Amino acid sequence: MRQIVLDTETTGLEPEQGHRVVELACIEIINRRVSKQHLHLYLNPDRDSDPEALNVHGLTTEFLSAHPRFPEVAGQLVEFVQDAEVIIHNAAFDVKFLNAELKRAGLPVFTDLCGKVTDSLAVAREMFPGKRNNLDALCERFGISNAHRTLHGALLDSELLGEVWLAMTRGQNSLLGDPSDRNRRRGQGADSFAGTRFDASGLPVITVSDADQQAHEAYLDGLDKASGGRSLWRELEAGETADAASTESPLAG
Repeated sequence: MRQIVLDTETTGLEPEQGHRVVELACIEIINRRVSKQHLHLYLNPDRDSDPEALNVHGLTTEFLSAHPRFPEVAGQLVEFVQDAEVIIHNAAFDVKFLNAELKRAGLPVFTDLCGKVTDSLAVAREMFPGKRNNLDALCERFGISNAHRTLHGALLDSELLGEVWLAMTRGQNSLLGDPSDRNRRRGQGADSFAGTRFDASGLPVITVSDADQQAHEAYLDGLDKASGGRSLWRELEAGETADAASTESPLAG
């Protein structure tokens, strides 16, 4: 599975007011491992950043004026995200800016370029309702150091989000699908699961080794000795053996 973690920095909050993307970064995750492939672009927005935005990212007009405009490098973004799942924190914000930039470049909307967009903020809110779920809070929650994050930067933030995403999704939430599917079914009622089939053929089968079995028996011997009799586990095993014997067909063998 190929996933892309994406982040942007902008001159302000609303593309409808002429604000632009000034930095864009993507890192690649393949089969839950961050690869060496990434895309990092500074962009000339042909305008100043709002003071509030400048305080966040620190990218001055003078610095950005030496870099290419979005249409000049749009092809790099299109190629990098093609057919991948793109993970973005508060995806609606970044996607509306990307769509505005793509429109200026005469290109399709962002969701037509990639496989799908996943909002990691929405996933975090489902996992931790009522708690702060910004990137700093999630880094703290999962023990990911962000001490070097004095200013927001698209590359640094995408790297941190990649670590957060892998930590958030380390455990399989459901064998039946992703959170959005579960929410939709939950809203439709229990009957909506009627047509759902789970294919277990892809699950690994792990058998107990002889060494594991011997260690288990030794542990039970210790329990028997400590309790001065037969441990509960041995009682259960004995009961299952007796039940199996009582239900065996008299014609067997």
